Amino acid sequence: MADLLWDDVSCFFDPDLMGSLPDVRVPDASVEDWQAVLDLVEAKGWRCQYSEGEAVLPVPRAEAVLSRPADAECPNLRVWPTADVLAIFRFHAADEIDFDVDLRELQGQERLDVFSGFLREIGRHLGKPVLMDPEGGYGHPVLGFDVDAGRVVSPIGTAPHWLSR
Repeated sequence: MADLLWDDVSCFFDPDLMGSLPDVRVPDASVEDWQAVLDLVEAKGWRCQYSEGEAVLPVPRAEAVLSRPADAECPNLRVWPTADVLAIFRFHAADEIDFDVDLRELQGQERLDVFSGFLREIGRHLGKPVLMDPEGGYGHPVLGFDVDAGRVVSPIGTAPHWLSR
């Protein structure tokens, strides 16, 4: 059964209402958590591409990426959990894993299931919530992986504990 039903959450995937690039994040992260995500990408066989500016490079260890000088260009890791869904991880800080998705790629139940599965894989692997905020609405998640529930939930019905933060 699907974690979320499209009819219940489609408003959160409307680019006109939410912005086309919502912020997806794992708060209270560490360098070890970043490395665990890199390891998960490899273990799952998800296609990925690491780059620093225009240079495409092999995926380094998280510690190396996150110890770059503050004025260095922010590297990113593009991950395709499926051929037509892209997540772009940005290595801004060690204490929060953050990535973008394009809501225009996440329309309908099938794509929602892919996205929910991606959040669930990351959340279960880390044992931490994975939250999606509207573009520019940092700190106001509309859905996310709830560790206690073991699935992706939205604020429809009873709000999960992480919505009250």
